[in-house]
Amino acid sequence: MYALSTINPFLAARRFRQGKAAPTPQPELRPQRYHEPEQPIYAKLPRAPKNASPVPHLTSLYHNAEAGPYGDRGYPGNCSGNLIKDLLLYFKPEGIVFDPMSGSGTCADVCRELCIPCMSWDIHSGLDACGKDFPAKEMFPFIWAHPPYWRMKLYADDPRDLSRAPTLECFLQRYGQFFRNCASALNPGGKLAVLMGDYCDKEEGFIPLCYHSKRLAFAAGLKQHCTDIIRWSHGASSSRKVYRSVFIPGLHDVLAIFEKPN
Repeated sequence: MYALSTINPFLAARRFRQGKAAPTPQPELRPQRYHEPEQPIYAKLPRAPKNASPVPHLTSLYHNAEAGPYGDRGYPGNCSGNLIKDLLLYFKPEGIVFDPMSGSGTCADVCRELCIPCMSWDIHSGLDACGKDFPAKEMFPFIWAHPPYWRMKLYADDPRDLSRAPTLECFLQRYGQFFRNCASALNPGGKLAVLMGDYCDKEEGFIPLCYHSKRLAFAAGLKQHCTDIIRWSHGASSSRKVYRSVFIPGLHDVLAIFEKPN
C-alpha cells in the first residue's frame, strides 16, 4: 500500500476513503532534500517525424554541443557555426549570403567551407546595420544575424553599436531599424534568420527580446517562415558563473526565421 501511495497518492487517498487502512509512512522512504547532481543530466528528445528535409536532424530543438571550426570561440557572443551550416544546407540559398553583424566571422567561415558567396560586415568594418543609410536593396536570398543584447556585453567602442544603446527604448528603436534594413535588403521570398535570447537586466528586469524581435520583424513587413528553433546554449559563459541571487536560469536562445513576401 505504501508503494502505491508513492506512485499515485491520489489513488491511495481514494482507497483510504473507501474504508481501506491508511498507509503507514516509513521514515527511510520519506522524500529527501534535493541535491544538484554533479554529473550532467541527459534529456531524451521527442522523436522527430520523418520527412524529405535535406537536414533531418534540424528540428525545433537544436542541441549540437559542438560549435565547429568556425569563427573565434573566444569572441564574446560567438555562436555555433554548425547551426549556420545546417540552415544553409536546408535552405540552399541561390546567391550571396549576408551577415551584417559578423563578429568573429563565423558565418563567413561556414560559407567558405560550403563554397557559398558571402558578404560579411559589421560595425568594426564600418557598416552600421541599424543605420538609416543601409546600402543594400533586394540583393540577398538569405541573411544571418546574431544581434547583440542590450548592454549585456559590449562589442565596440563605437556609440552606434547596438549593445551601447543608452536606454532600452533607444535599443528597440535601432533594433526596429535593423529589421527594416534587412527587409529592404532581402530578395522577395528571401529568408532572415535571427538568433536572439531573453535575459534579465539589473535595472529593467526581464527583457523579452525574442518577443520584441518578432514584433519588430512583423512591423517591418516580414512574416515568420517556420517554427522557432530553440537552441540549447552549450558553452555559454554564464553557465560557468556562480550567482548569489535566486532566479530561473535560461539555457537556450531562439532562432526565428522570417521571410520577405513575394
